[in-house]
Parts: sequence; C-alpha cells; structure tokens
Amino acid sequence: MQLLDGKKTSEDIKQEIAAEVQQMKINGEKVPHLAAVIVGTNGASLTYVGSKVRSCEQIGFESTLVSLPETITETELLSKIKELNEDGDLDGYIVQLPLPKHIDEQKILMAIDPDKDVDGFHPANFGKMALDMETFLPATPYGIMELLERYKVETAGKHTVVIGRSHIVGRPMSILMSRKGYPGDSTVTLTHSRTKNIEEFTKNADIIITALGVPNYLKADMVKEGVVVIDVGITRVEDASHPKGYVITGDVDFDEVSKKASFITPVPGGVGPMTIAMLLKNTLLARKLRSAKN
Repeated sequence: MQLLDGKKTSEDIKQEIAAEVQQMKINGEKVPHLAAVIVGTNGASLTYVGSKVRSCEQIGFESTLVSLPETITETELLSKIKELNEDGDLDGYIVQLPLPKHIDEQKILMAIDPDKDVDGFHPANFGKMALDMETFLPATPYGIMELLERYKVETAGKHTVVIGRSHIVGRPMSILMSRKGYPGDSTVTLTHSRTKNIEEFTKNADIIITALGVPNYLKADMVKEGVVVIDVGITRVEDASHPKGYVITGDVDFDEVSKKASFITPVPGGVGPMTIAMLLKNTLLARKLRSAKN
C-alpha cells in the first residue's frame, strides 16, 4: 500500500509555481493576482480562505481578501462581482461557498467572468472541460488527477467508481476520468445516494473516488484487493478523547481499507492540500491567458 500524499505533492507544486513566478519577476512580467470573496463569518470558510491567502504569499502571488458582511444583499454582491470582473489588475477570483441563504449561489456563480473563474464552476468552463478544451478545471477534481499522474497510477481501461454526484467533485470527476488521455481513459460508473446495492459496483472497482461526507462509509468488505482509493470526504466527528474534542474523518474506514488498497489518500493530508495547490495553478494559467491576449 502506498499513500497518495497530497501534503507533500501540493508543496512540490507550490515550489514549481514559485519558481515560475520568480522568473516572471526577473522578466519584468506581472505576477498573478488572486482575490477571494468571503461573505459572513463561517468558521470553516474563514479557515479555507486564510490558507489560500497564505499560500499566495508563500509563492509570490498578489492576493486580495474581499470580506463582506453576512447582511449584504444579492444586488450588492452582484455589484461587487461586476467590479471584480472589470478590475484589470485581477487575474482570477473565487467566491467562497456556502453563501448566506438569502443569496442565490447559482446567480452569483453565473455572474463571474469565465476568464477569471479559477474555481472552474462557471457553465462555460464546465462545458469546455467536458469537450476536452483548455480551461480552468474545478480545483478538487484537478488535484485528484494530478495526484494520480504524479504517483503514476494506471487509469486506462480501469473501472472507476465515483461515489457522489455534486457539481464540485463527483460530476466533474466522472467526466475527467472518462476523457481521452492520461490520467483518464477509464470506464466510469457514477453512483450516489439513490444507487441500489452500491457495494456491487465498489467491489468491482479498480479505482474508487468517494465524495459523500459520510464518515467511514466505505468499508473493507466493499472493496477488492489492490483497489486505488481517493477519499474526498472530510467531516468533523466528536471525540472526547481527543484534545480538540473532535477528529477529522474521511468517507473511508482507513485502517481497514488501507490493508487491501494499492494506493490510498489519507484524511487529512490527501485531497485537501491539493485543492489549494490547483487553485493556484489555475490562477497562473489565468495570468498566462490574459497576458497572451494583451
């Protein structure tokens, strides 16, 4: 069994990007500029955005944090999005989800300029991804593809089972794994909460990518020997014996499933760090595409 170490791999990617940014500075070129929009004071969102800003500083990007009150109206937020779209200094930006309930997330995501949509959520970028065109891939699926490639995990002709059909992970993952090329060329089954007898699919899977958010859902008796397991799930589970009072748990019963797996991601330290690294990679691409236009 080999760990797919997202923490180490993400650091490698950041170093590669930092070297490229350093060269841009030497050449007198503009360095990438990423903004993050956060509405309200959701603890998890603040943590994610904080680590994104720190990562930008670490690799030499410019970064801007746009912090807005929970009470902001949808019209005011759309006005801010328009402002960011028109800001010539800004290469890409993200709007941290979830948004407050009185704001239509879909409407906000649709308003983002696709050329600055480094989260890869806009339908224009999603469509390009499905058609194998150059675009910004959603950061978490992109990170998974990068892990598979860097650890040389064989994907061609393999049966990949994706558990979960969200627009952020499951759906794009099923498209990427079935695309021509490496990593890809898989036969993909997309399963979800309404799938009957899900273990019939997982037992025959060569690769399992799970993004359910149900702690320890995938058990050892649901997988075959030599399976590759990618665990996107991340849930806080109360644990009185732990100093913090909780532990971070994935969708996979790691202790048991890892005994049968050939490759597996840990939680934490697997897919999570890769998401931020690929967001930075998308921002670098955005800068290059803008530079080529000018």
